[in-house]
Amino acid sequence: MRDIGSDTARAVAEAAARQSYGKLIAYLSARSRDVAAAEDALADAFAAALERWPRTGVPEKPEAWLLAVARRRRVDAVRRRLTSEAGRDHLKLIAEEVEARMTDEDLPDERLRLMFACAHPAIESSVRAPLILQTVLGFDAAAIASAFLVSPATMGQRLVRAKTRIRETGIPFRVPERAELGERLDAVLEAIYATFAEGWSDPAGTETRRRNLATEGIWLGRLVASLLPDEPEALGLLSLMLFAEARRAARRDAAGDYVPLAEQDCALWDHALVDEAEALLGHAATKGIIGRYQLEAAVQSAHATRRRTGRTDWVAIRELYDALLSIAGSPVVAINRAVAIAEGEGAAAGLAALYVLGDDKRLDDYQPYWAARAGLLARLGQVQLATDAYERAIGLERDPAVRRFLHGKRAALRN
Repeated sequence: MRDIGSDTARAVAEAAARQSYGKLIAYLSARSRDVAAAEDALADAFAAALERWPRTGVPEKPEAWLLAVARRRRVDAVRRRLTSEAGRDHLKLIAEEVEARMTDEDLPDERLRLMFACAHPAIESSVRAPLILQTVLGFDAAAIASAFLVSPATMGQRLVRAKTRIRETGIPFRVPERAELGERLDAVLEAIYATFAEGWSDPAGTETRRRNLATEGIWLGRLVASLLPDEPEALGLLSLMLFAEARRAARRDAAGDYVPLAEQDCALWDHALVDEAEALLGHAATKGIIGRYQLEAAVQSAHATRRRTGRTDWVAIRELYDALLSIAGSPVVAINRAVAIAEGEGAAAGLAALYVLGDDKRLDDYQPYWAARAGLLARLGQVQLATDAYERAIGLERDPAVRRFLHGKRAALRN
């Protein structure tokens, strides 16, 4: 033990929470599959740490200390539900044995197993990312609800239902076998990317409801990549997020106005992050399996070549979107492909590629579609149609800076 003040004790407890919360929750709930009970026990352990450590000093192994206290809380909770004296004694002996062993051994890292449980097909897809945020990172329901634009009560109910489903249906805490890993890993990666995307939509990092979500998404991506170092799509996702995060400082000018990617000052990009992203993407390419996240990261890599060549390789970007469209088939990919075609072959060719999407109802309320359409129509001199499309895009956009940018484009047409 080392003597410290209450402020230092709190700082150590917060550091332990940051580094070990998900690790402890995963270990505590892996056998029982009772995530909620594990969370309650660990919350008690952290409260005990904040009360005791300023007086007794920080233990040599804070993680093991927290686990021991949390386990005692779990045993106490079970004991209160038991009527058999023999059962109580048995539980006490088990707890003491495990606590003694954990004092001397490193805690196994079962966070990846926990993430696979949270992203199990039996869990509703919309709650997987929030569930991972809460169980692995310790976010409370109110903070998650604010980030995902849902009321705290609704989010709390969804999280409770998901944890109940894990317990009652016996969802396993395990990394799937190779044969089933692909589909299940996709669910984990999608949840992590959803977390990052929520934070990425706040470019200045100033909105309380989204603050740090991009950072947390990258943290989760690093965790999965470290635990599955030979999975190319895990590497691809981390690469993709790092490419995007590297451009954060360039997305707004000094006045806070939106700057499109093609007009960003490359000098403002975080080149260390870009280099790391390139290295990850290169390593993923050696695995011989190409997937969605690697292709999306490769698109960002093609954009990043502008920092060295001074120009964007639209031919390569179009080819990458061709490949993405063949495996993803989403209208979002099709829109980006149309923009790349317009840059390489002209606005008319790009607009034709957009029109191929036809009457896809998913595009009715999708701002990037209307913004892309407006831009291409404007380049072709179709002022009224472009104006109408810009108005539709403005009405769908939530970001004030992007709305101002679109207003400016529309105003330029009228002038």
